[in-house]
Amino acid sequence: MNIAVDTPSSTGPSSSGQQPRLFPVGHMVPFVLVTVLFFIWGMSNNLTDILVQQFKKSFELSPLQAQLVQTAVFLGYFCMALPAALGMRKWGYKAGILAGLCLFGVGTLMFWPAAVIGRYWLMLTALFVVGCGSATLETAANPFIAQTGAPETSEQRLNFSQAFNPPGTIMGVLIGTFFIFSGVELSGGKVAEMKVAGTYAAYLHGEIMRVVPTYVTLGCVVLLLALVIGLTRFPANAREHDASEEHNLGSQLLSLLRSPGLLAAIVAQFCYCGAQVSTWSAFIPYVKQYTHATERTAALFLTGNLIAFAAGRIISTGLMRWFAPAKMMGVYAIVNICLIGLGILHPGLVGAGALLLTSFFMSVMFPTIFALGVKGLGPRTKLGGSLIVMSVVGAAVVPPLLGLIAKHFGSYALGYGVVIACYVVVAVYGLRPRPVTSVHTVPVMP
Repeated sequence: MNIAVDTPSSTGPSSSGQQPRLFPVGHMVPFVLVTVLFFIWGMSNNLTDILVQQFKKSFELSPLQAQLVQTAVFLGYFCMALPAALGMRKWGYKAGILAGLCLFGVGTLMFWPAAVIGRYWLMLTALFVVGCGSATLETAANPFIAQTGAPETSEQRLNFSQAFNPPGTIMGVLIGTFFIFSGVELSGGKVAEMKVAGTYAAYLHGEIMRVVPTYVTLGCVVLLLALVIGLTRFPANAREHDASEEHNLGSQLLSLLRSPGLLAAIVAQFCYCGAQVSTWSAFIPYVKQYTHATERTAALFLTGNLIAFAAGRIISTGLMRWFAPAKMMGVYAIVNICLIGLGILHPGLVGAGALLLTSFFMSVMFPTIFALGVKGLGPRTKLGGSLIVMSVVGAAVVPPLLGLIAKHFGSYALGYGVVIACYVVVAVYGLRPRPVTSVHTVPVMP
C-alpha cells in the first residue's frame, strides 16, 4: 500500500505564463530511480499473498498460523512509519531511501538461511525486516516525488510514479505463481505413503526452499539499486519538513489524537487495511477449499483481483468529478458488504467471483480516508498523516482473526465475516455527516 502525503497545490500556470513542467528539470535520473521503487514494493507486498499458501503447505500450518505472514509484514509498517518520517526530517529523503533499500534487501536475503534452517519464525522475522524496509521506502518516495519538480504539477507527477505500483503487484503474484508454487499437491494417501517411505520431510523442505531463488534475486536487485542511488546526486529539497514540527513532538501527537476527525480516520483506515489484506491473503485458500482448483489456478484468480483493483482506481477517480468521494466510499463499502455476504453464503465459483469484484470497490478507500483524515490539520498534516499510516497495522491484526475463524469452523467463507465487520466501519465513516472545508491534500492510492 502507498502512503498519502500533503503537497503544495496550485491551480494555474507558473508566474512566467508558461505551462509548468511535469517532470523535474535536471533531476530525471533520481526521479526515474525512485519511481522504480513503486514497482518493487508493489511486487513484494503481493508476493506475501503467495507465501500464505506456500508456508501453509510447507510448514503444515493452520489457517491462523499462515496469516501471521501478513502480521509480520504490516507490523513492520506500524513500527517504522513514524521513525522513518522523523529520521528523514533530520537527514533527508536520500538517506531514508537508502535505509529502506538496505532493510528491504537484508530482509529478502534472510530468506536463504531461514529456509535452510527450516523454521517458520525465522521466515516471519525476515518478513518483518522486509516490511520495515517497505514502510521506510514508501514514507520517503512519495514526498520526494511530489516535491521534486514544479509544485503546480506535484499531483500529476506523484500519480505518474504511482502508476508503476499496480504492474508490480500483478508481477509479484505471477512470479509467485510460476516460481514459488511447484504445482505439486499431494493427496492424503500420497502423504501417508511418503511418510512411511521417509520422503515426506524432504518434500516439505524442498517446498520451503522454493522461496529462496525469488527472494534472493529480489534482494540482490534491491541492494544493487541502493548502490546506484547512493552514487547518484539527489536534489536538495528546500522544505523537507515544517519548522513547527521541530519541538514538542509528544504534545503535538497528543493534540492530534484528540482530533475527532483524525481519530475516526485512523480507526477507518485500520479497518480498511485489515479488510483489503484479509481479502487477498485468504483468497487462494478460499478458492482451493470450495472449487478444488490447483494452487496456480487459484493464484491466477488472485491476479484478477489486482486487475479489478486497478480498474476501480481509474474509473472511480474519474467519477469523483461528479460524486463526493466520502459518499462514494460509503456506498462502495456497502456494495462490498453485499458481495462478501454472497461469498459467505455461496462459496464456490460464484463466491470467488463476488470476492474478486470487491477489489474494484475497495480501490478508492485508502486515499479517501487519508485525505479526509488530514483535512484542517495545517502544519501538522505530515505528523497526522504518519499516524494514519501507522493504522496500516490493521493488516497485521485482521487476517489472523480470519484465520482463527477459518480454523475453528473449518470454513474460509465464514472467516470472511470479519471483513464484513471492517466494511461496516468504513461505510459508517464514509456516510456520516461532515462539515464542508476547503483544503489541499493529495490522496495516494494503495
